[in-house]
Amino acid sequence: MATVEITREHNLGKETARERAEKLADKLAQKLGAECSWEGDELTFKRSGADGVIRVSDQLVEVTVKLGLMFTPMAGMVKGEIEKALDKYLA
Repeated sequence: MATVEITREHNLGKETARERAEKLADKLAQKLGAECSWEGDELTFKRSGADGVIRVSDQLVEVTVKLGLMFTPMAGMVKGEIEKALDKYLA
């Protein structure tokens, strides 16, 4: 099992960052076929073989994704895709 962790700073304010994190989660949901749900400032997403959380604070967005054995070989690709999406949505 592999874990991908990414943290990005932002100057958007918590609400705007949360809205953009939701767009990122929607993209992940489409690509991975994941189900997403908010609980406070944490958006969790789950699917067979992968799950994770996006945490939004006033200055940071943190993404943690746990990959099952089947997806472990793709950890680098998954990290790169999330980094690109964070750079796009938090710009």
